[in-house]
Formats: sequence, C-alpha cells, structure tokens
Amino acid sequence: MTTTAQETKIVNERRIACDGGEGALGHPRVWLQISKKQGWVECPYCDCKYVYGDAAD
Repeated sequence: MTTTAQETKIVNERRIACDGGEGALGHPRVWLQISKKQGWVECPYCDCKYVYGDAAD
C-alpha cells in the first residue's frame, strides 16, 4: 500500500482556514492556529501541513 506525501503550504498568517481545496470533494472548513513556538500546524482532516513563512527557513 502506497501513501501519498502530505501537502505542505507556506503561509503568511498565523490563523488560516482549510477546506481541503477540492470544492465539493473537500472537507468542512476548519480554522487552524499556528503557534509561535512550533511554527506549523496540520489539518486534522486532510493532513495538509501549514508552515508560517518565518519558520519555513
């Protein structure tokens, strides 16, 4: 069984919304908060990883 790598997006806001990005095939919109300490957050539905721009380095 092969698993696909999670998508990683670099963002410039600490509070972001994720809806799966595929219209009707996505998931319910959730608001995610990126902490200053960790620098990233992962969507509990689609496992997309959001990295705050300064923490991407």
